[in-house]
Amino acid sequence: MARLKEKYIKEVAPALMQKFNYNNVMELPKLDKIVINIGLGEAVQNPKALDGAVADLRSITGQKPVITKAKKSIAAFKLRAGVSIGTKVTLRGENMMVFADKLFNVALPRVRDFRGVSPKGFDGRGNYTLGLKEQLLFPEIEYDKIDQVRGMDIVFVTTSKTDEEAKELLRLMGMPFAER
Repeated sequence: MARLKEKYIKEVAPALMQKFNYNNVMELPKLDKIVINIGLGEAVQNPKALDGAVADLRSITGQKPVITKAKKSIAAFKLRAGVSIGTKVTLRGENMMVFADKLFNVALPRVRDFRGVSPKGFDGRGNYTLGLKEQLLFPEIEYDKIDQVRGMDIVFVTTSKTDEEAKELLRLMGMPFAER
């Protein structure tokens, strides 16, 4: 069992029960899934750029990424519908907990001048989005082996009804939010 899952059972769940006055453990918010997305605008001109992003995402998550395609044609970006423009991975269960633990305890502390993540990334429904500027924060990525520095979006999807519940859940799980 992952260290983060044990922490949820022993520390996070009782703290949430007490703070939000839940009557039943089934009401507790949980982390449902984590979606990691790398958008590649340059893949329109250079389809080979997608291969590096897929390899990076596979080594970071340990799961095979899905290639995303454009839904609409946009002439200003020279983009046609159906062209591959990114890659994403959806993590659930054990893989999700392992990735979250690695993100909170290894990758985020490696950010230069890190003072915590912004608490403004909530969407109003209990989901949190975090953007990273480079994939080099993860220990699986070797600096000499990458072809280009790429950013990524990480979305934490929770079962909570409000942003306040989701923020408390993520904070108790170890997300280092910046103090305002």
